Amino acid sequence: MQTSTLKRRKWLRSRRVGEGERKGGQFAIASRSKVFRLFTSWIAAAFLALLSGVYPLNAQQSPSVPQLTFTRTLKGSSPEYIALSVDANGKGAYDSHSLKDAPSPHPIQISEDTTERIFSLADSLDDFRGLNLDSRHRVANMGLKVFTYEAGAQVYRVQFNYTENHAAQQLADILDKISNVEELINQLEYDMKYDHLSLPQTLLQVQSGLDDHDYVEAALMIPTLEKISANPRYLHLAQVRAQEIIQRIQENK
Repeated sequence: MQTSTLKRRKWLRSRRVGEGERKGGQFAIASRSKVFRLFTSWIAAAFLALLSGVYPLNAQQSPSVPQLTFTRTLKGSSPEYIALSVDANGKGAYDSHSLKDAPSPHPIQISEDTTERIFSLADSLDDFRGLNLDSRHRVANMGLKVFTYEAGAQVYRVQFNYTENHAAQQLADILDKISNVEELINQLEYDMKYDHLSLPQTLLQVQSGLDDHDYVEAALMIPTLEKISANPRYLHLAQVRAQEIIQRIQENK
């Protein structure tokens, strides 16, 4: 009898210990689960704060550099679409293509003087805020032109077919003449790759454009012209003309 009583007491003690261990384990698991939930909540809150712009690192970011973009769209022309962008440091991009093709911009660097002229003219137009440039007179379709000014969250845009505003005309003229340079570079590079015999004629077109003051930032052509003048694979006439154009551009800088 005493033996069975002792066994029962040992069994009860072992049961209490087991229950205590299970409860302690459950408490530990619950504690870890609570800590994990708190941790994930903190991460989520920090991520949302970052997205909403109130995270401290956001305040340390420098403001974006002002940028001006010019586009011209005219179906049936060649090219049908051009896009030229330049920021206040002269860094920009140029793209031209037919309306059915995908964009393929490439970087360009505009000189300090030209960049200053571009942004000075934009400033005289109040960066296109609430501006109406379209002429009241009926004119032929000369292509939809769009000026866009961006600085941080500020974006101002104006579009027109033809304008009588002198500052806007000057700005469009500068950007069009940079486009002329880029288009000739594209043509020269095509001839260099696929049609060597056409190089003298294309270079003659470049010379004619210089005579007529059709270019702004003509120096952008120099790297391509140097490749032509230095490569004996091309016709001697092409090499001579390329070198003459280089000298002329450098003298007029």
